[in-house]
Amino acid sequence: MGSSALAIAQSGWEQKVVDQLPLMGHRNWIVIVDSAYPLQCSPGVETIETGADHLTVLDRVLEAINSSKHLRPIAHTDAELEWVAESNAPGVDIYRAELKRRLAEIPARSTLHEELIDQLNDAGRSFQVLVLKTNMTIPYSSVFLELDCKYWSAQSEASLRLQMNASGRGNSR
Repeated sequence: MGSSALAIAQSGWEQKVVDQLPLMGHRNWIVIVDSAYPLQCSPGVETIETGADHLTVLDRVLEAINSSKHLRPIAHTDAELEWVAESNAPGVDIYRAELKRRLAEIPARSTLHEELIDQLNDAGRSFQVLVLKTNMTIPYSSVFLELDCKYWSAQSEASLRLQMNASGRGNSR
């Protein structure tokens, strides 16, 4: 792939994020994955090959989410990443440090990889999931960004449900 083709691929994925973000809301996901991540077939899961550096893609996606008026990310990382040895995956120590720095201000959870894939398959049955495949060759380096509402917190939702229950209106959502 020549450099001009790479530039087109990069601008294509970036444009996709810009176009989709205003339409996305809580329960949607954007996932930045390594080059061996599987192509999922749930109807709402769309995978795009970026041809780009993993941390660059993560940075640009986080910038776009943080610039939105309606979304905030909840990060999920593979629990296995903590156990990947530098001797088996050169560069993993630097990657872990860089990832920790980038996610420092974001709620983050560590979950087994297969559980995260299952969550995406489930979400993809009803909601859009955008998977951005990068040139990363470190295993278990995927970052799963669950999108949540920026202007309505879990505490606000719990308070609303308590008020509804107290009035006899129930708590279904």
